[in-house]
Amino acid sequence: MEQNTLISFRNIVKSFDGQVILKGVNLDINEKEFVTLLGPSGCGKTTLLRILGGFLDADEGSVIFDGEEISAKPPYERELNTVFQKYALFPHLSVYENIAFGLKIKKMSKDIIDQKVMKMLKLIGLEGYENKNTTLLSGGQQQRVAIARALAVSPDVLLFDEPTSALDPELVGEVLNTIRRLAEEDSTMVLVTHEIKFARNVATRILFMDNGMIAADGSPEELIDNPENPRLRQFLNFVSK
Repeated sequence: MEQNTLISFRNIVKSFDGQVILKGVNLDINEKEFVTLLGPSGCGKTTLLRILGGFLDADEGSVIFDGEEISAKPPYERELNTVFQKYALFPHLSVYENIAFGLKIKKMSKDIIDQKVMKMLKLIGLEGYENKNTTLLSGGQQQRVAIARALAVSPDVLLFDEPTSALDPELVGEVLNTIRRLAEEDSTMVLVTHEIKFARNVATRILFMDNGMIAADGSPEELIDNPENPRLRQFLNFVSK
């Protein structure tokens, strides 16, 4: 089946304080792929994700989205949304108001906003929570609200920056289950995570980054079950301990 390239990175270079973090990354991501970025701390995976989201500028290179160069576009003009580690919810707004925030910015009608918010609440398993204060929710519930807010505006791509890293271990599963349900709907997603088992079972493609470059690229079966790259084997052994 023919695949449509949705995202292209071309010769992406990024440095911080004189240290090169990304060393000329070239990468294509296809529509409806669930791509997981793996790699040790400092390898450049989160930096690459933030360049795609528009929160960092590359020193060199270009980002192409659906055939359009978007490197100069701010985050709010890109057809994608990011779910961060730290939720980034508005504490003075209710669950409903947080999810509806982007829809109101787009000036949608109240009826449409109501429909979309209720659909999102059902998707994340928080029906009946619309009037709750977000500061009174558990960490897992807050992260699920953050996912719903990102998804409500129907972005072409969802980006996840280690969405479970700030959660207690007992809350990780509920957030991963929400992401798993999204994957079943053929959404295009790019996820930075250390949850190897989840990546193995849900991702359609895994990219292993090492020392600012993509060192391995393949299916979960290829990269996790039968890793040929010695640095990848070392990484998998480390995170599985």
